Amino acid sequence: MSSRPEARPLGLFGGTFDPVHLGHLRLAEEGAESLGLAQVRWIPAGQPPHREAPRVTPAHRLEMVRLAIGDNPLFSLDDAEVAAREPSYTVRTLERLRTQEGAERPLVLLLGADAFAGLASWHRWQDILGLAHVAVAHRPGFTVAAANLPPALAPEFQARRCSPEALAASPAGCIATFAMTQLAISATQVRNLLLNGRSPRYLLPAQVIAYIEAHGLYRNT
Repeated sequence: MSSRPEARPLGLFGGTFDPVHLGHLRLAEEGAESLGLAQVRWIPAGQPPHREAPRVTPAHRLEMVRLAIGDNPLFSLDDAEVAAREPSYTVRTLERLRTQEGAERPLVLLLGADAFAGLASWHRWQDILGLAHVAVAHRPGFTVAAANLPPALAPEFQARRCSPEALAASPAGCIATFAMTQLAISATQVRNLLLNGRSPRYLLPAQVIAYIEAHGLYRNT
């Protein structure tokens, strides 16, 4: 695999990040290392269509991600979904990035195992596999298996599964898996702590905690 950054796959990590926490950061960090990514581009959703509206504004969530990733040269920030007026569909973002990065650059969409299991419910989900590879993070010792996936997704997983090393060989279409350190942290858990006046220390980066406190976010108003 080439060591030139422009020749190595570009990781893409989307989500509401409501708020961004250490579990998100470890997934991106370990994904970059395990998959040989040149970089991970974080893409906060502006208006996520598949779930209830985030608790805080897109601008706040974007700024929290900016603070969380600012000291890591492997990470960069994409604000296009936040700036857009329409719902944030992954397939549209991938179409935009494919145009920007060119037809040959390997793009790798990073997903947790739970998100991957729901992929077949996403807008134009099969087109996603034509625009990028998918890399699925799982707990150590618990690999992703076709038998545990929805019927629509299982055959795609079986047909497209590849090793992490193979991601650099083509622009899109493969599904790889990688084990990541299991951190039992969820954004819902963090929001509940904040709502009840409890400390989120050691679950969020210190910069993000300071931002939340400065702006009074996630409090019971």
